[in-house]
Amino acid sequence: MTTTYVNWGESNVKLTWKRDNQLPDQNLITSVHGFCFHNNKLVLVDLNHRGWDFPGGHIELGETSEECFKREAMEEGYVSGECHLLGYMIVDHHDNPTWDENSPYPKVGYQVFYRMDITEIYAFDATYESVQRVFIDPDEVKDYYHDWHELYQEILNNALKFHVM
Repeated sequence: MTTTYVNWGESNVKLTWKRDNQLPDQNLITSVHGFCFHNNKLVLVDLNHRGWDFPGGHIELGETSEECFKREAMEEGYVSGECHLLGYMIVDHHDNPTWDENSPYPKVGYQVFYRMDITEIYAFDATYESVQRVFIDPDEVKDYYHDWHELYQEILNNALKFHVM
């Protein structure tokens, strides 16, 4: 497990990566994300007002985490494929003085991560929250993603090592 602290807005948040094939409590999953690959290239999406990112977002009512990731990959990257759970990031607000009981997020929540092996690439319509997509060499991700950190790198490394049995 790797742990780091990041600043999200005015918040100092502790993040810990846990490679696991079991999901945490569904009620504490705050978002679902992942790395999508096609021919050894990584998909990044340029999100409105946020810049380059990997697909992901919040679970809608009645969705599983995998269904959420597949929906987000389609809405943001216009891709679909086979998903494989990589693990989750523990988002801990215990050292965050701006967190309070009225926060939309739990004091300790989870961001679940998947790897998608793309089987279908669709025309990019920019209908939802992304304005473009690129397929890049995974080594180039730091050139695009403005808040890239060691935890994301560890998760990406796990995704790159993952092999379908």
